[in-house]
Amino acid sequence: MMTVLITGASSGIGAGLAKSFAADGHSVIACGRDPSRLAALQRHSPNISLRPFDMTDREACRRALAECPADLIILCAGTCEYLDHGTVDAALVERTIATNFLGPVNCLEVLQQRLSAGNRVVLVSSMAHWLPFPRAEAYGASKAALTWFANSLRLDWEPKGIAITVVSPGFVDTPLTRKNDFPMPGQVSVEQAVKTIRRGLAKGKNHIVFPTGFGMLLRLLAGLPEGLQRLLLRRMVRS
Repeated sequence: MMTVLITGASSGIGAGLAKSFAADGHSVIACGRDPSRLAALQRHSPNISLRPFDMTDREACRRALAECPADLIILCAGTCEYLDHGTVDAALVERTIATNFLGPVNCLEVLQQRLSAGNRVVLVSSMAHWLPFPRAEAYGASKAALTWFANSLRLDWEPKGIAITVVSPGFVDTPLTRKNDFPMPGQVSVEQAVKTIRRGLAKGKNHIVFPTGFGMLLRLLAGLPEGLQRLLLRRMVRS
């Protein structure tokens, strides 16, 4: 059995993964900002222990994770805020980057000391950075940074036997996406997301992308000439 550390475990995909691994008998270290929501998660299984902390705070990460052993690390915490009316909001961008990119980096800075051959790090990104969606400047940029960082780090850590997986979901039915005020094609449930991620990890995949059909559509759009791409993206968002 493994020890699995999961950030963002208080809701959404993180909570679903925590319950799934714990149900299979693995020891789960559930991390998140909200102690009360983590406590509710812990009631699902005695295999779940809690580490409440704010991953955007480097010192808090050090205190929470310095002595934390884990065979599998899943960095799942994330946030999403939109820039409305094309108005640049530096504070919003900073908050989004801090949680979606710098937060995982803060965690890895501490956890790398305890990683060794056979361990795997999973970073949950998004399809959103594949294309320049309206209003998603901050979110897309944060996920692009996370993906680039992970793919580069894989090249440095592979010789040490440490694997890195990037998960790129589309829309998943979580408390975060329920705030969206637009259609979400191809949306999947948390349960479907968890099954897909665990299946990909069992196969040792470096990249896990779902849902397949929506991912193929976005890849197709990404390969189109820029003018046509912009036209189709605007129509997609309006619909």
